Amino acid sequence: MRTINFQNDIQPLSEFRANTAKYVKQIKETKRPLILTQHGKSTAVLLDVSAYQSLLEQIELLKEIQIGEKQIEEGQYFTHEEVKSRIQEKFSKK
Repeated sequence: MRTINFQNDIQPLSEFRANTAKYVKQIKETKRPLILTQHGKSTAVLLDVSAYQSLLEQIELLKEIQIGEKQIEEGQYFTHEEVKSRIQEKFSKK
């Protein structure tokens, strides 16, 4: 995701409502998020679909890493030799 341009990427909700197509086009072209404000406070973020998908994939990867680290801490893992042995057993039976 690209860095936010504070001059162009923070807009009041009323401005977004009045110019929705313009801001959707801006998001698609710049790949930057658009922050919407309401009563002077940030209230929502609009993202390009590919940027959103990328964020979801990154979160999923981080979750998998966290699970793996916990399993290692708890001793729930196989050594290289154990994996190698299991693979050799599986394919030598054929």
